[in-house]
Amino acid sequence: MILIEIIPCAQFGVSFLFHTQVKGELIMGQQRHDHLLPFLFIMMMMMISFNNIISCYSSASQVLLEDDRRLLGPYHGPDHHDHESHHGYDSQAYPSYNVMSTILNDEFKEDLIEEITNDVLSLKRIDHRVDSISSSVKTVINVNDFGAQDEDGNHDDTEAFKKAWKVACSSSEGFVALVVPYKKYGLKPIRFSGPCKSVLTMQIYGTIEASEDQSDYSDDRRHWLVIERVENLIVEGGGTIDGNGKIWWQNSCKINKTLPCKHAPTAITFNQCTNLIVSNLKIQNAQQIHVSFSKCMNVLASYLIVTSPEKSPNTDGIHVTRTQNILISSCVIRTGDDCISIVNGSQNVLATDIACGPGHGISIGSLGSGNSEAHVSGILVDRAQLSGTTNGVRIKTWQGGSGSASNIKFQNVEMDNVTNPIIIDQNYCDQDKACEEQDSAVQVENVIYENIQGTSASDVAIKFDCSESFPCRGVLLQNINLEGSGGNEAEALCRNVEWADIGTVSPRCPEESHSCTI
Repeated sequence: MILIEIIPCAQFGVSFLFHTQVKGELIMGQQRHDHLLPFLFIMMMMMISFNNIISCYSSASQVLLEDDRRLLGPYHGPDHHDHESHHGYDSQAYPSYNVMSTILNDEFKEDLIEEITNDVLSLKRIDHRVDSISSSVKTVINVNDFGAQDEDGNHDDTEAFKKAWKVACSSSEGFVALVVPYKKYGLKPIRFSGPCKSVLTMQIYGTIEASEDQSDYSDDRRHWLVIERVENLIVEGGGTIDGNGKIWWQNSCKINKTLPCKHAPTAITFNQCTNLIVSNLKIQNAQQIHVSFSKCMNVLASYLIVTSPEKSPNTDGIHVTRTQNILISSCVIRTGDDCISIVNGSQNVLATDIACGPGHGISIGSLGSGNSEAHVSGILVDRAQLSGTTNGVRIKTWQGGSGSASNIKFQNVEMDNVTNPIIIDQNYCDQDKACEEQDSAVQVENVIYENIQGTSASDVAIKFDCSESFPCRGVLLQNINLEGSGGNEAEALCRNVEWADIGTVSPRCPEESHSCTI
C-alpha cells in the first residue's frame, strides 16, 4: 500500500512524499503486484529540490519517516558539474579539510550525516507490486501467436519475438501485455526498440535462452537483449533470462591467458528508458554483465535473482551507467564479478536489501580509466549482506583520471568472510603490467560508513589507498566492528585520507592520518 502525503508550500508549490512498506521475503514467481498508473510512477520518481525540502521541512516533519528524511535532497541534472556551487556545498559541509574537528559539530551531524545522500531519490521505498496482468490491460500479445516454438529452446524464436514486439509497441490500446509463456525460447541478439504508443508490460513467465553460436554476435559482440527508448515499461513475470555464457567464459582471456581479450555480450541492456520497472525475474549465466541500465531515468529494479558461477569472468550482476534516479531493492546477486557496479554519469542511486556473494562486492567504479573524466554522486547502500566476496563496499578509481565520486553512504552492512570489507582504491589498475604513477585522480569526498560489522578474510579490514595529489576528503566512520580472520584483530591501512570517526570504530585508522575523534 502506498500512502501519498501532499504538502503544500506557498513558495515552491507541492511536494509529494511517499511512504511504503517493503516485505522482507523474496519469493520468486509468487510476488503479486498492485498496478501503478504511469503518471503515479512518474510522480513517485520526482526529485524534490533542496530548497523545497528546507521550505517544507517544518510542515513535512510530522509525516516523514525517519529513514525517509535521510534521502531528501537536491537533484541536479545528469550534466551538472557546477564547480562553483560544488565548492559552496564543500564550504558548508566541510569548512576545513585540514581541521576536521570543525566539521563534526552538532549541526553537521544532524543535517549532513542524516542527509548525506543529498542527491539520492526522494523516495526511500516504493511499492514494487505491479499487477501481473492488470485489469487495465486491453491487449494481450502472445509470442506463440507469431511462431515462437515454446519447446526446448533449440529453436530460433528471434523473428517471432521481433514480430510480437512490433505489434505490441505499435498498439495504441493504452495498456498492452507482451506475454512469454511457461516454456523455453531460444533467441539470437535482438533489440526491442521504442518509443511505443502504449503503456507496455512484458510478462516473462518462461525461459529466454541465448544462442551459444558466437557467429550470431558478429554484428555486435557487446549485447544480447536490448530494450531501448521505451517509456513507462514494466518487465516482470517470475521467468528466467539465461545468457548461456559458458562458451564465452571458456574463451575469455581471464580464463585462458593465451587468448586475446575480446568483448562479450551483456545479457540484457536497458538503454535510454524512462519510468522503468524490472521486477521478479531470474537472470543467470550472462555472457558478461547480467543487467545493465544505461542512460535511463526513474528506474525500479526489485526482486531479482542474478546468478553465475564464482569463476565466470566479468559477470557483473547489476551495472549502472549514466543513469539517474534508480532504486535497486530486494535482490540476490551471486556472480563472478561485482554484484552491483555504479560507474560514470550515475546519480541518485539507492541499493537496499541486497544479498551479495560470491562476487567482488558492491563497487563504485572503476572511474577515470584512460585518463577520462568521471562523475558519480548521491549513492546510498543500505541493508546489505556480503558473504565470501573479494571486496565489500568499494570505491575504485584509476590514476590519471579526473572528476569526482562524492556524497556516498554505506550503512547497515553485514560482512561474512569478506577479503576487503571497506576499501577506497585510488590506484586501481586492472591490467597485467604496473600502472604508471600519475599526478591526477578522481576526487573522492564526502563518504560515510555507518553500522558495518562482520568478519574479514584478510588481516586488513579497512583500506584507504588514496592519491597523494588528490587525497580522499571528508571520510567518516561510525559504529564499525570488523574482526580479522579466525577472530584475530584486524587492522586498518589509511594513506592520504582525511577522516574522522564517531562511536566505536574497529579497526581504526592510525592517528597520524588527519583525524578527529568524537
